[in-house]
Amino acid sequence: MTDDQPADTPSAPGLTRHPRGIAILAATELAERFSYYGMAALLTLYMVKQLFLPGHVEQVVGLATLRHLFEFRGPMSDVAFASLIYGWYAGLVYFTPLGGGWLADRVLGPRHTVSLGALLMTGGHLAMAFDQSFLLALLLLILGSGCLKGNLAAQVGSLYPASATSLRDRGFTIFSTAINIGAVAGPLATGAVAELHGYHAGFTLAAGLMLVALAVYLFGQRLLPASFARPAARAVTAPLTPAERRRSLAAALIILLNIPTAITYTMIGGIGILWIDQHVSLQTSLGTVPASWFNSADSFASIIIVPPLVALWAWQARRGREPDGITKLALGFLLTALSALLIVTGTLLPDAAGKTSVLWPLASFFGMGFAFMYYWPVTLSLVARAAPARYSASLMSAVYASLFVGTVLMGWVGSFYDQMDATRFWLLDGSFAFVGAALTFALRRPINAALAAT
Repeated sequence: MTDDQPADTPSAPGLTRHPRGIAILAATELAERFSYYGMAALLTLYMVKQLFLPGHVEQVVGLATLRHLFEFRGPMSDVAFASLIYGWYAGLVYFTPLGGGWLADRVLGPRHTVSLGALLMTGGHLAMAFDQSFLLALLLLILGSGCLKGNLAAQVGSLYPASATSLRDRGFTIFSTAINIGAVAGPLATGAVAELHGYHAGFTLAAGLMLVALAVYLFGQRLLPASFARPAARAVTAPLTPAERRRSLAAALIILLNIPTAITYTMIGGIGILWIDQHVSLQTSLGTVPASWFNSADSFASIIIVPPLVALWAWQARRGREPDGITKLALGFLLTALSALLIVTGTLLPDAAGKTSVLWPLASFFGMGFAFMYYWPVTLSLVARAAPARYSASLMSAVYASLFVGTVLMGWVGSFYDQMDATRFWLLDGSFAFVGAALTFALRRPINAALAAT
């Protein structure tokens, strides 16, 4: 048995049902995403409204040094500092899977690497419960996520034989749906706890769900791909064939094309929540709605769009009209850009009190969620199909590198938020996804040709 062969999963080309291991991987990712998004929904608000205030900011170990490093272009506001921290934190969460993929491919194997990541993330969430250990907490969360993210996705690809393209696409859609269920529940739960008992209590709840993620993963070990052999026991591998090189280059280009849209999409989780807290009417008959709850809106939309989206693609496939994967990416990027323009519209139509109606950010966040499901599962599936088997974990982890670059750039763009009016800021944000859509439409034919190389 090899690491690409799960213990109880048929590998024949005629595979017609999902392996049971997909449920374990999806449940693990659900619990992990609950903790991540629950914490991320509070992060910018926590920094601006509590951590950076007198009596708190002085206690954070290393924060003054970090601010000095970030102020290379001169003194900055607390909002700008928070945006840069959020951008680098969220970006590094998507960069460290490169190291996690190497660790799984060459040293520990995916099982032990995922387990290590869950333990590191649990420690990070617990450290968030104290002002003093804020930067240590972010470091632990970054390293832990690096061990988890790409390796869970790579194991999804390993559950399916290469010929089961459609079934694997649906498997990644199931996996992405689990991500979004966790992303919906996390901000709602941690936001409610933070509203009642403070930010630190919300972070502690996120730690508890990380322990759940680890327990689920360990429970389902026998249904997952076996561990990799250690490097000393592995035979020397042959160089990549010309076809494998072409497919690998196509996968790399797909990854790069995700970057502009990542800037647009990830902006709503940091500056978007802060903008809502400051400028959107949140009063209801039951009281004020926490702004952090809006971090669930795009993920909720991503869940409810799955059945009609899958049905649409199946209907198109039966008639020979289903768009190819690259066209789906371009359409998803375009939908992301149009969703950002809904916030622009809201800023132009304030109420008598100068506040934006809650309907505009809801519509925008929902649109972002629809767009995400149009392009992200397809991105994962395309890269999984293109990747040579021996570099599967590394290339799948590299998918998240596009989010690293995009999110770090998002943090830098977001640092100008309080120096621009809202209309211009959100126009700027949406323009990045428009660029990504245009480039992808232009390059779809050469990419498809490279993916078809045999």
